[in-house]
Amino acid sequence: MESPRRPPNRVNEAGERQVAPTWESLVDRQIREAMDEGKFDDLPFQGRPLPREDDVFAGEWAMAFKMLRNAGAAPPWIEADKETRSLLARLDAVLARAAAGPPPSSFARRRDRAALEALVAEINAAIARLNAEAPTDRQHRRPLAAAEALVRYDAACRR
Repeated sequence: MESPRRPPNRVNEAGERQVAPTWESLVDRQIREAMDEGKFDDLPFQGRPLPREDDVFAGEWAMAFKMLRNAGAAPPWIEADKETRSLLARLDAVLARAAAGPPPSSFARRRDRAALEALVAEINAAIARLNAEAPTDRQHRRPLAAAEALVRYDAACRR
């Protein structure tokens, strides 16, 4: 046979036991006391709706995305896209340096072309990772053609 349910209780700051008829009334009292003490006065978004954090289109992945966001991480294809973007920015910086500086010597030009080919290969590897990890083809990128990058480099050197 079950024992009769006892009302919830707690000990206050003075060490006296306080008994409440239900948990709800105990919680209501604690909220009221906190409001009287002004603990809710400087909360963010006071008087405005809370911003929505849920991803409507995430479906069954919503909880996983929220956990990643709270941990300061992103889904793998987002991280792969960030890496791809940073490599593309490096490529743009190389081309901008070539256009801004004096025409390079033949030795420097061969060295820069080799470095550019290696960078394009690294970018294409990052793009392949992105395309493999992306959930849909809307996030995919086309690989770069090394020949096109070299043509852009040569055109930048002639300016």
